[in-house]
Formats: sequence, structure tokens, C-alpha cells
Amino acid sequence: MPIASRLYAEFLGTAWLVLGGCGSAVLAAGFPELGIGFAGVALAFGLTVLTMVYALGPVSGGHFNPAVTLGLAVAGRFPKGEVLHYVVAQVLGGIAGAAVLYVVATGKAGADIGSFATNGYGAHSPGKYGLVSALVIEVVLTFGFLTVILGATDKRAHPAAAGLAIGLALTLIHLISIPVTNTSVNPARSTAPALFVGGAALSQLWLFWLAPLVGGTIAGLAYRMLGSKD
Repeated sequence: MPIASRLYAEFLGTAWLVLGGCGSAVLAAGFPELGIGFAGVALAFGLTVLTMVYALGPVSGGHFNPAVTLGLAVAGRFPKGEVLHYVVAQVLGGIAGAAVLYVVATGKAGADIGSFATNGYGAHSPGKYGLVSALVIEVVLTFGFLTVILGATDKRAHPAAAGLAIGLALTLIHLISIPVTNTSVNPARSTAPALFVGGAALSQLWLFWLAPLVGGTIAGLAYRMLGSKD
């Protein structure tokens, strides 16, 4: 598959993830009568990945996340020379999805985007959890997410089940960690809304790059030990 096609798929898939996942939090979670709550937001993030893995996975592999791309490269399942290309496409796609969401969210009188689904710790954590809690949960859950991805896409696994396993894993991750960090496990997802909010969302963004990349790297290294390199 041409690199341009794969990069477009990563751009589009990440845009869908941010629009669908963050959009559910910004537009629907707090709606007075039909608010979907944390569980609904968690499901929305899972559905964005599930749908795009099936739709675009055959084109690009369906990463939509710099930590996933890095983890797959460390595990020997993705060319290291293409990591930066994928990451750039993912970040740009996330920004595009956030831009669409911003236009919609500000399209009514007296609109207030609030935190705009950004990630944070301390005073900017939904549950007021500190830096250490945020760092640990993001590393561990990204590790778990990559382990599921590597296992579900292993040549020994049934390929038709991969999207479902990955989508449900991301749903579970959000159910665990929305109160702690508003859930990142994806630097592109964190960067996109932070650019529209600024302030603490940008000053704390380093953690939501560092922790997922560390978790993804550890998962890639650990999975190589299982002898499942394709």
C-alpha cells in the first residue's frame, strides 16, 4: 500500500477518534436530560477505534496513536523508518478532529467548551489525582492496550476479532482512568484538544506524551519475549 494512502488512513482514523471520543465528552456527557456520563464516553472512545480498525486497518494497520506505532515498531511489527511519518499524520488528524469539534461546540449562544476533554493531573484531574497517579495509570494502561493490540493482531490470532478486542480494551481503559486523567493513552488525542484550550492543558501535555510512549515501548519489548514476532 502506498505510503500516502497509509498516512491518509492514519490521519482520518485519528480525526475520527478525537471527534467521536472527545465529542461525546464535550457535547453529550453533560447534557442535562440525556447525558451519557463516564460510561458513555468510554464506550464512544472504544467505538471510534473499533469502527476505524475495521474500516482502515487493512490500509494502514489502524494505529491512530503514536504510542501504538512506537510499540509496534519496538516489537518488530512495524518499520522503524516510518514511525515519524505515522506520528505526524496522527497528530494532524487529531487536530483536524478537534477543530471540527470546536466549531460545533462553539456554535451556540453563550457556548462554553470548558476543559474541552483535555487531560490533566492535580487540579486538572477530574478526580484531583496527583502527578504520580497520572503517570502510573497512563504507563500501565498503555502497556495493557499495546499488549492487547499485539496479541489480537498476532499471526496466531483470528484476524476478524482484532477490532473488537482493541475497541473493548480502549473502553475498559477509559472506564478505569477517566476519573484520574480523563484518559489519554494516546499523545495525539491529548495534543489536539490541548491546542484549543492552552494553559494547563499545554503545560501538562508532556506527561501525556511521555507516559504512553513509555508504556508502549515496554509492551513492545515485553511482547518480543513471547516469541511472537511476525
